[in-house]
Amino acid sequence: MTVAVVLLATALVIVVALLAAAGAGKLARMDGATYPAALTHAAVTFAAVITLAATVASVFTTLLT
Repeated sequence: MTVAVVLLATALVIVVALLAAAGAGKLARMDGATYPAALTHAAVTFAAVITLAATVASVFTTLLT
């Protein structure tokens, strides 16, 4: 049961990160950025969401143990 919850939570975080990255890339492109610049914005946003999720998971792990 625990493994399934961890896998589902991981999948959810990745989906949210991909959606945020796609949104950031689209907004950058609509603002007139070139494709490489928009891709850079998307990659930075994806990394930020993954980092934030890892930090929150680390804090929860520390608090719950």
